[in-house]
Amino acid sequence: MGDFRLRPVEEGDLPLITSWMNDPAVAAFWELAGPPEVTERHLRPQLAPGGPSRPYLGLLGGEPISYWEVYQAARDRLADHYPAGPDDLGVHLLIGPPSARGRGLGAVLIDAVAGELLRDCARVVAEPDVRNTASVRSFERAGFRCAGELQLPEKRAVLMIRERTRTESGR
Repeated sequence: MGDFRLRPVEEGDLPLITSWMNDPAVAAFWELAGPPEVTERHLRPQLAPGGPSRPYLGLLGGEPISYWEVYQAARDRLADHYPAGPDDLGVHLLIGPPSARGRGLGAVLIDAVAGELLRDCARVVAEPDVRNTASVRSFERAGFRCAGELQLPEKRAVLMIRERTRTESGR
């Protein structure tokens, strides 16, 4: 597959992320299609110090392939829908290039990122749209279990949870 790593989003990434948000397959679930200002309004609070969420680009072999948001679940509205632990981390992601989708890459990347996050937290959670069956399947293949459905303001979601195993503990 190649070397995969996350790096923090930078101002210069806005055109790429905007182009991904305007892809119809992404826009159907992220609802951030439009001019760069739409994406910028979404990213700006995450780039500010001390916020509960951080945006990352996933690089595969040095090339941007995915966009990630890692957030503190206890400080997110998701905590109103499940018993969030103080160190639970949540993830949102999208696979950017259409050529990278439908190849099973999502599950591999989710597994890698969750494995790293679980070194420092007890659980990783996600809440993909119930209509996004490819995303739900990817989380399941990456070791997440379905913990029920949630009605969020903008979507019906599947709560996905992956708990740390002994081998993932970095403590």
